[in-house]
Amino acid sequence: MKSNESAENYLETILILSQRLPVVRSIDVAVELGYKKSSVSVAMKHLREKGHIVVSEAGYITLTETGKEIADMIYERHKFLSSWLISLGVDEKIALEDACRMEHVISPETFSALKKHV
Repeated sequence: MKSNESAENYLETILILSQRLPVVRSIDVAVELGYKKSSVSVAMKHLREKGHIVVSEAGYITLTETGKEIADMIYERHKFLSSWLISLGVDEKIALEDACRMEHVISPETFSALKKHV
């Protein structure tokens, strides 16, 4: 399940938005991430081509099984790492930023060991 950081961020954002909104559209992703709609459209095309999302004729974005697996993995890492860093006394803003970077590079083995330890 190899993916790049940008794709993982988009998939995680779609997952988070799908928990908040009745439907997710490209404009919702663009607003959430602060990106131009044109940039998000290009990214959505790549995610569709990789089979990570499906876009309906109405423009509603849905994660496929593989897209959801990646999004769930990244979101779990994000929540765990950010809460752990905050519990260590790291400022919340910094903890969220650091967790966002760490969630993409940490190996499954290291993440599992951290979860067991904490």
